[in-house]
Amino acid sequence: MINLEQSLRKELLRTNRSGAYHCTTIVDCNTRKQHGLLVMPIPEFDNENYVLLSTLDETVIQHGAPFNLGLHKYHGDCFSPNGHKYIREFDCDDTIRKTYRVGGVILTKEKIFEEHQNRILIKYTLVEAHSPTTIQFRPFLAFRPANELCMENEVIDKSYEEVPNGISCCLYKGYPRLYMQCSKKPQFVYDPHWYKDIEYIKDQQRGVPYTEDLFVPGYFELPIKKGESVIFAAGVEEAKPRSLARIYQEEYENRTPRNSFFNCLKNSAQQFYLKQGRDLYILAGYPWFGVRARDQFIALPGCSLAIDDVKAFESIMKTAERALRNFMKDGSHDPMIKEIEMPDVPLWAIWTIQQYAREYGNKACYEKYGKFVSDILTYIIKGEHPNLMVHPNGLLYANGRDRIISWMNSTINGAPVNPRSGYLVEVNGLWYNALKFAANMFAENEGNAARIEQWQALAATIDASFGSVFLNDYGYLYDYVDGTMTDWSVRPNMLIAISLEYTPIDRRQRKAILDIVTKELLTPKGIRSLSPKSWGYRPWYSGTPEERALAQHQGPARPWLMGAYADAYLRIFGMSGVAFIERMLIGYEDDLSDKCIGSLSEMFDGNPPYKARGAISSAKNVGEVLRVLHSLKKYNL
Repeated sequence: MINLEQSLRKELLRTNRSGAYHCTTIVDCNTRKQHGLLVMPIPEFDNENYVLLSTLDETVIQHGAPFNLGLHKYHGDCFSPNGHKYIREFDCDDTIRKTYRVGGVILTKEKIFEEHQNRILIKYTLVEAHSPTTIQFRPFLAFRPANELCMENEVIDKSYEEVPNGISCCLYKGYPRLYMQCSKKPQFVYDPHWYKDIEYIKDQQRGVPYTEDLFVPGYFELPIKKGESVIFAAGVEEAKPRSLARIYQEEYENRTPRNSFFNCLKNSAQQFYLKQGRDLYILAGYPWFGVRARDQFIALPGCSLAIDDVKAFESIMKTAERALRNFMKDGSHDPMIKEIEMPDVPLWAIWTIQQYAREYGNKACYEKYGKFVSDILTYIIKGEHPNLMVHPNGLLYANGRDRIISWMNSTINGAPVNPRSGYLVEVNGLWYNALKFAANMFAENEGNAARIEQWQALAATIDASFGSVFLNDYGYLYDYVDGTMTDWSVRPNMLIAISLEYTPIDRRQRKAILDIVTKELLTPKGIRSLSPKSWGYRPWYSGTPEERALAQHQGPARPWLMGAYADAYLRIFGMSGVAFIERMLIGYEDDLSDKCIGSLSEMFDGNPPYKARGAISSAKNVGEVLRVLHSLKKYNL
């Protein structure tokens, strides 16, 4: 904890499942502009996140001597006030808990989010003290978009209002008021100051603006006795101080302890839940992603069904189905779910429903989602999607020469870094799988003969053409084919195509393809996005924004693709492949105590030491690892 070179790399994330989150390092020193004690969307503005309370510095006073427990980085590599040197213990199994020792004072600090309420609760307990002790809380306020920075200005409203056991304030017009209250009545000392040139190391490393000024309106001060606990609450609604201890205890008892690999991932999966009124979504990741259609469908089975939360699955699917139906009806875009127009999204939706069928059977799936699946297939077959065409060979064609159309979505100045166009191998693998799955599901119910015949005939056409279009002389699949253009790059998209329950590739060919993936793409941290033997391989996702965009899908490994790898491997090797897949998953246990404690990062470098990169918590990665763990249980019964 006191070695900043080590501790500043490790980050913590807690959410309230309604969009708000708390994120910082394990020593409470913010290293990204997206870090904060209370970060939340403001629907009146847009669906983006805003940092209201950046951090809270605590000061312990004994015999008139102050000991500040805070930590910030200022210009010139200056860390102050170095409160991390007082940390003696840390754990986050139940809540985030730190123990500080200042002379004869032992103080614990615990943090928890109130579920579905934009309020964070911080509990301080004075475990030991040999003389009267006072504690001060100094809030650092931002009131800005999470992806921007704040500078000292004259527009700020420095006024405040007194509320029970605290104050409320609003720095800028249009923002919600921030209520800062204590369970015990404090004295608020109005002492407004700007703290200038606070720096964020991660942003500096990313080559983006990284310096800001934060406003401190003053500080709260109160005495605290040995054995006494005091709760500091920060939220956008006024709280009843007397209820804070009860609320904290209820929230604490509601938590699943992070005492195992599975429980860590289960907690992480539920942190992606985003409840807006009656609608439920899955965020693509933290700290900067919103809701993205493809990511939501890929993550959903693992983040719900694999943790026995079928209600969440059905609720999220209900919200997603409405958005996709509206797009299919008139091309309207959902305000919350981004990228609904991507050509592969309807096919990923069917894949998600297929995972439901695997859990609860075709009959239950047909009753709940049969019409939706049929409507999606009809929509595609009729050519109503603006960028999907069924060609005479049965394959789907999409134009991606000048726009993004797949999960490989990095751009520079709006232009795709990987302009995949034409017949995309994973899109057509998903297409064939969707047709066969629908035909088999509908076959168990009467009155569907005409539709089944159409789908089976189309699948048979694809069966005859898929291999001739995609299979090359070296035993693997082209990444995409567009007229005379064939992309020979060895990429994981062919893995998706052979991992599905229904595939037009026979078992011998699938094994040959899997062997190439294993040799050239498999790493301990996931599947590389490009083989080291292919042109343009860039394994390290680092540097300026442009350098990162060039590398994003040119080598870094993605843990979510282990889901497809496990499916393909187990379908070929069956029970004899279980031990190997279990060994591959062991590598992720170390990551749960590294970059983002208890979660999985967006990607890892393609070469050793496979450093974690990108967003600190990814829904696709967590969901697919959970789905693999769930699948392995069935083999081990």
